[in-house]
Amino acid sequence: MAQIVWAIAPDYSSSMTKDLSELHAVSYLAPNWFGFYQSVTDALARALSIDVQLRQGECDPLEDPLLLNDQLDLAFICGLPFIRHHQTNPHQLQVLAAPVMQAPRYGDRPIYFSDLIVNATSAIHQFPDLVGKIFGYNDPGSNSGYYLVRWHLLSQGYAEDFFGAWIATGFHQRSLQRLIDRQIDAAAIDSTVLEQVLQDHPEWKQSVRVIETIGPSPMPPIVAANHSSPAIIDKLRSTLLHPDQTLQAAMAIAGVKRYAHQSWQDYEVLAERYRMVTHDPRFTQDY
Repeated sequence: MAQIVWAIAPDYSSSMTKDLSELHAVSYLAPNWFGFYQSVTDALARALSIDVQLRQGECDPLEDPLLLNDQLDLAFICGLPFIRHHQTNPHQLQVLAAPVMQAPRYGDRPIYFSDLIVNATSAIHQFPDLVGKIFGYNDPGSNSGYYLVRWHLLSQGYAEDFFGAWIATGFHQRSLQRLIDRQIDAAAIDSTVLEQVLQDHPEWKQSVRVIETIGPSPMPPIVAANHSSPAIIDKLRSTLLHPDQTLQAAMAIAGVKRYAHQSWQDYEVLAERYRMVTHDPRFTQDY
């Protein structure tokens, strides 16, 4: 097995933070990863010798006044809302890095998949079997749970009325619970979220079944606001690319192999899929 060797991060002068007391961060991602994101922001705080306050986002990032008014310093954000925001505000945020998962299916790349799941006892075994069924999605701004599924329908020659109903659940975990409770017939779950949920709730492994995998998509990035100084942003990125031992331990527990340098261009594929769906006459309804 190949050994991962962590490079030594460059030294930075403490003068860059002498007038900075804290940074404000928000996670717009699944709540079951919040503990790991806290470990990440703790590492950033150690590197800068300042407080980094992290909170869970409570709304669509594209509707969050803190993001729209440039009042956030850091964000853990889905790639789709990031690139959509970047298209209208190209100078506000920059990508620091994105995680690379340990599991072999990710091929040592900062990618993830959308796993289409059904109840394990269901008679549904392949995608065409879902016609007329009830589909649950986490939120209408999500790549993995919503737009990627619509893009998949389009690429397979189906229209949005393929499903009998689209039901918003609020979070991937709620989609999974409603699937187990037979309130919905299928859901598309971020593969990293599904893996973490099934690790936290091993009793659910026998209750769900993956019938199709859509993707890959670029992993949700950590982004920084450009109102921070270049020195601060460089230090934040370096801390992710060259983690200390405490962060390495948290990454190992979360199944994160490393962080990889990414840029906004890596998320253009999501913008193109979004454009295809929103401009196709067969897809006119937002659910």
